[in-house]
Amino acid sequence: MNVFNFQDGCIVGKSKPIKQLFNIIPQLARDTKPILIQGESGTGKELFASAIHSTSPRSLSPFVKVNCASLQEPRIELDLFGCKKSGAGRSEDKDRGLFELAGGGTILLDQINSLPALGQKKLLQVLKENKFFPVGAEQPVTSDVRVIATSKTDLWVAVEQGKFNQDLYAFLKPHAINLPVLRRLREDIPLLVNHFIAKYSRKYEKDVRGISMEALGILMEYDWPGNVRELEDCIEQAVIIERLQIIQAHSLPYDLLEGGARQRLVEEYNLRRRLRAFERQLILRALNEARWKKKEAAGLLGIDQRNLSYFLRKHHITDPETRIRERGSL
Repeated sequence: MNVFNFQDGCIVGKSKPIKQLFNIIPQLARDTKPILIQGESGTGKELFASAIHSTSPRSLSPFVKVNCASLQEPRIELDLFGCKKSGAGRSEDKDRGLFELAGGGTILLDQINSLPALGQKKLLQVLKENKFFPVGAEQPVTSDVRVIATSKTDLWVAVEQGKFNQDLYAFLKPHAINLPVLRRLREDIPLLVNHFIAKYSRKYEKDVRGISMEALGILMEYDWPGNVRELEDCIEQAVIIERLQIIQAHSLPYDLLEGGARQRLVEEYNLRRRLRAFERQLILRALNEARWKKKEAAGLLGIDQRNLSYFLRKHHITDPETRIRERGSL
């Protein structure tokens, strides 16, 4: 099986690390403990989180995504846990926080490494006690929420640097998975490329069906610092601009081309080089057609004989008789 399908999408790959993750997802989905997903930017942390939620018993309940980097310390408690409203006839009303909105489902704490210290402390309390207090409330609210956290940096390093709560890390660590970078999954690149070609051909109503060997070779050699997300963006752009049914190398982003691949593209599209080669070829065809009679060849080219002499010198063209005499003199 090279595709792991779930309600909101799919994960594609045939490499050993990806196959291992295919096997881990159902195991994690059956549990209720917090999960930590670590990996470089673009490795698919949110996609794996969505796969875990979608294959869990909580799949019909909310999947709430929170960008921890956007949470500011003065409002963290309000954003996460809501508040009890005051006022006549409204003593029991509350503004619902993100944890309450995710009730019965899953909350994705994206970039938990960016969560301010107060947020880390409050989250630890929720994980310990399975309850939280909305701001201004005297009674706690039971927390029936599965927590999935993601980090693009190693949280243990953040703990050692004093930037992340060690006790909170201890709650997340037992169910931690690390996503591999794309440069170590090169055998998955052709599968991913075909998957993204099909996806964006449908989206943009294009009849793009594959990729040339030259273009695929360029993708296989590239290091992909932006991982799968960068590859997907690359294929989307190529599908948009490609006019043929097969993606050509010139439809790939120029930044992907290095060394020989970039040089080949430069040479292919160098206007002066292409025009010079065409000009030389046209002059030789006219000379051959005129049996190397220069006046007649000049007439075919629409120029006078003096101009033809200039082009012969420019392109280092000599007639067959001259070449024979030169060889004979040697």
